[in-house]
Amino acid sequence: MLAVFDVDGVVADVRHRLRHVARGRKNWNAFFAAAADDPPLEIGVALAREWAAEHDLVWLTGRPEHLRRVTERWLRAQRLPVPRLEMRPPDDRRPAKFFKADRLRALAAETEVAVVVDDDPEVVAELTHRGCRCTWPTGCPTPTRCARPRSARGGRERGRSRSITSGGSATRAGGLNRWRPSIRTK
Repeated sequence: MLAVFDVDGVVADVRHRLRHVARGRKNWNAFFAAAADDPPLEIGVALAREWAAEHDLVWLTGRPEHLRRVTERWLRAQRLPVPRLEMRPPDDRRPAKFFKADRLRALAAETEVAVVVDDDPEVVAELTHRGCRCTWPTGCPTPTRCARPRSARGGRERGRSRSITSGGSATRAGGLNRWRPSIRTK
């Protein structure tokens, strides 16, 4: 069973490079060039480790393929497993919500997806639209967690900070990008 995690904004703190894409003309090259310098989001790192202990971890990121070595090195420096890293192909310029939704569909065709953790509300909205039961924890800007696609669950379910496939929620723990997981196994 898979646990699918985003990188930026979930385990990597990207706030120091947001200035490159915040206003007007977005400089994605500068944004991604600083990726190696991201500090970890410790709580996200801990959550990824927790899910990796009992699930096959897949990193699904909107980062371009040319950052594979940088991303793998950064993840390993945080002592995170990197068994599978799904990155955006060089010719794919679609919004992250479409890229990730399509990749998640392909992953779900291979094996069951237990959880998806992503911080982008547009990605979550697209996954919800495609049948993934998503929750946006009350008072928590990141991450957003999604459970199995509708086809695997037998129906479309939505809720606020309710349990996901393996149970749990995230609650505000103070500060931007600070959240505390509360995982309960059924």
